[in-house]
Amino acid sequence: MILVTGGAGFIGSNIVAALAARAERVAVCDRLGSEKKWRNIAKHALQDVVTPDALDLWLERHADDLVAIIHMGAISSTAETDVDLILRENVTLSLKLWDFARERGIAFIYASSAATYGDGTQGFSDDPSPQSLSRLRPLNPYGWSKHVVDRRIARDVAERRMLPRFWVGLKFFNVYGPNEYHKGQQRSVVHQMFETIRDTGEVRLFKSHRAGIADGAQSRDFIHVSDCVNVILWFLDNEVSGLYNLGTGHARSFHDLALATFAAMEKAPTISFVPTPENLRAHYQYWTQADMTRLRAAGFDAPFLSLEDGVKNYVTRYLATDDIYA
Repeated sequence: MILVTGGAGFIGSNIVAALAARAERVAVCDRLGSEKKWRNIAKHALQDVVTPDALDLWLERHADDLVAIIHMGAISSTAETDVDLILRENVTLSLKLWDFARERGIAFIYASSAATYGDGTQGFSDDPSPQSLSRLRPLNPYGWSKHVVDRRIARDVAERRMLPRFWVGLKFFNVYGPNEYHKGQQRSVVHQMFETIRDTGEVRLFKSHRAGIADGAQSRDFIHVSDCVNVILWFLDNEVSGLYNLGTGHARSFHDLALATFAAMEKAPTISFVPTPENLRAHYQYWTQADMTRLRAAGFDAPFLSLEDGVKNYVTRYLATDDIYA
């Protein structure tokens, strides 16, 4: 059996869908609340569903059945200010599961984040050494919480402590795709653009406030969630360990993203530019791009969807249909 924490969330539910399609026995740990988040997993055969509050007892009961824990559960909002909450959900639980997996010899795959890179001045190389990680300075509590876990695991590895059967940390960049609808303002820009174009026929992008960079040319490494799932399945099949970036390795501009969304919706582009809010300018990132050298060297050689193909897939297979769930 494979346990997916955060299994009803965005990336987690797409992992659950892929595992269920392979006829794996999948258990989900998540909080479903009273909204429509349950629909993210409604199509799939599940072995069990457990709340985080009941997870400790569940793990003890099912430890002998577990072959892998895929830990996607977290407070993922970069705007969350309750640091004690972030510590409980993102650090304490993650390290508890890490210790459980290594003591029981269970594979452990967990979500880190590109937010660990901070303002990007140290680059975006996923060097897993404690020395390299010590130079990173995340800008918000969410990024810091992910960095705490990365550094603890890196130290355990460096000190040759007991480890899981194999382990993987994934520094997700800008993921988009189906089943993110419950995330509110934390939804991908693709989904937000789709709704804006559908409702108003236009898109507004931030102006550039940096010399040499055109309005709308601010760039990110956008990756479709299906590519993230393919990487995770590859790790499960190949049992390679390590800390890795998970992007496409190609930064694309918000202007490119807007054009791709208009094209997928078969609408003529109407794009205007507004000033970046003052409170964002000091730490606004103009460019992020995952260094994918280490993942490719580990053996993952499948191509990633282009921005245009990924956005078209998301719009035409989900957002513009009556069945938006993967």
